[in-house]
Amino acid sequence: MTYLSHFPVPVLGFSAFSGTGKTTLLESLIPLLIKQGLKVALVKHSHHDIELDKPGKDSYRLRKAGASQVVLAGPQRSILFCEYAQPQESKLADQLALLQTDGLDLVLVEGFRDQPFNKIELHRSALNKPFMFIRDESIIAVACDVRVAGCELPLLDLNNIEAIAKFVIGFVKANG
Repeated sequence: MTYLSHFPVPVLGFSAFSGTGKTTLLESLIPLLIKQGLKVALVKHSHHDIELDKPGKDSYRLRKAGASQVVLAGPQRSILFCEYAQPQESKLADQLALLQTDGLDLVLVEGFRDQPFNKIELHRSALNKPFMFIRDESIIAVACDVRVAGCELPLLDLNNIEAIAKFVIGFVKANG
């Protein structure tokens, strides 16, 4: 259905306007998916410059010396830093290529709402924002806190994380 159909793991995004609660929802959803035995990765988009390394640390110094990629490997995690010569808008496919997909069952994506891939729209009525599913054919379900007239997509209760988890598990089974 989307340009990511060749990716070896199902990819499902959560798309919403700022302030809707994407991160909070994912923070509750991921443990439910893990309890069902799924191995989950996450790609989160940011429009801001991100800096996780600390000035003065070896990895920071080596990046600043010009290394285009630095892997910081420790006993509990590895971190890959990729430096770009020029600022650029992130493309989801490029970020997915950084993942080690062996053993993964699902990649969740927060953001990248303007790129065409399977997404659940999160909609909070109090924000007074328009629905995105009207213009985005990549949206496969809508999780909302009100009833939505005229929507032919599956409707999920934004405040029922178990129902959202059930939908995601069904998505993985259908696309895995």
